[in-house]
Amino acid sequence: MADKRTLPIPDGLDGMRLDQAVSRLFGLSRTVAANLVESGDVLVDGQPGAKSEKVTGGSWLDVVLPAPPTAPEVIAERVEGLDVIYSDDDIAVVDKPVGVAAHPSPGWTGPTVIGGLAGMGHTIATSGAAERQGIVHRLDVGTTGVMVVAKSEYAYSFLKRAFKTREVDKRYHAVVQGQLDPLRGTVDAPIDRHPTHDYRFAVMSGGKPSVTHYDTLEAFPAASLVDVRLETGRTHQIRVHFSAMRHPCVGDLTYGADPTLAARLGLQRQWLHARALSFVHPTTGDEVTFVSEYPADLAHALDLLRAS
Repeated sequence: MADKRTLPIPDGLDGMRLDQAVSRLFGLSRTVAANLVESGDVLVDGQPGAKSEKVTGGSWLDVVLPAPPTAPEVIAERVEGLDVIYSDDDIAVVDKPVGVAAHPSPGWTGPTVIGGLAGMGHTIATSGAAERQGIVHRLDVGTTGVMVVAKSEYAYSFLKRAFKTREVDKRYHAVVQGQLDPLRGTVDAPIDRHPTHDYRFAVMSGGKPSVTHYDTLEAFPAASLVDVRLETGRTHQIRVHFSAMRHPCVGDLTYGADPTLAARLGLQRQWLHARALSFVHPTTGDEVTFVSEYPADLAHALDLLRAS
């Protein structure tokens, strides 16, 4: 069932394009927002608007929102390459391969970590939305590495709080283009959805606070291997921050990487790996650390860089 909303345009959105304002107000993609405007489901002061027109703070907005999509179903199945590093009654720690999503989502038909764990007989916490039960953090489909999933309800609450209060040490390794200057540093730049490209994010003045610490481990003629520690956990954070520094992750064509270098290294995705995860175990109280080795495609690309 469609949902009709009537509200004034906040002063903070004054001068913004109508489709962008609708996107920001209701958390929609720019494509969905533009389609609503073009179909006449968005009125400004009672009149149909054009998606490119600039809005004025205080004007009244009438929007007919589309019905929310049905939650995708979790399919229990064996997932090739999904390894369980550690498991007990409270947590499962997995080594996620490329091409696997953390949980089902609209439009995704591929394998998931949740489905893979279910296919191996693991019972996951029921807390959280139906399609993402037990998920306390996520990795992109194209990012490999270590990931923890809650199996008990207590572990879910404990770990969600630990991630929110930044008590989990998240270490990534990335190969980025060029050499960083300085070799060690911090990127403190807010991130929000890209204003014109769906499924992309960008450094935006009004975005969410995002902090990335990095340290160069090895430098090559065309690229650098860096250790990355995330203080926050925004979507695509590492990819966005290094792209904003003009040192995108090698192979990350979405964020401006050189396709020639990616082809030379045989990369079909960004060189980004969740290397290690350290946190306090929910029930034992012990500090635990789990490490994931580089998968074959990333190791091969690194070998080629070292030989260059």
